[in-house]
Amino acid sequence: MPHDLVMKSFQGGSGIERLLLSVVDDDESIRESLPDLIKEFGFAARAFSSAEEFLSSGSVNETSCLILDIAMPGMSGPELHRELKRRGEEIPTIFITGQKDETIRARVLEQGAAGFLIKPFSDAALLAAIKTALQAI
Repeated sequence: MPHDLVMKSFQGGSGIERLLLSVVDDDESIRESLPDLIKEFGFAARAFSSAEEFLSSGSVNETSCLILDIAMPGMSGPELHRELKRRGEEIPTIFITGQKDETIRARVLEQGAAGFLIKPFSDAALLAAIKTALQAI
């Protein structure tokens, strides 16, 4: 299975680490489905409905990779990314969006995003983006 390749690179002396991937998206269907898929890949996962909820959750310091929607009510995905950087939190971030907008894609990648996926994306595309993001840690 493809996720075995990912997990082998994160094995330590005591077995496989359960890296936490956090999903921040205002779309309930994404918050329900992505964590299940991430868990199938062998990672721990938590989902948050807003940037503000993620910031106040206590999960920021535990998160190894952030999967972040671009457009959300309140603080947007790019705004959360900038706020985390301002706080000194360097969490590899994969942006997801339903909008094909090259300007936004170019901007977030320029600002240090580890990946950018357009919804709907395949399981393989998500896994590849996660692998790339985790190489940064």
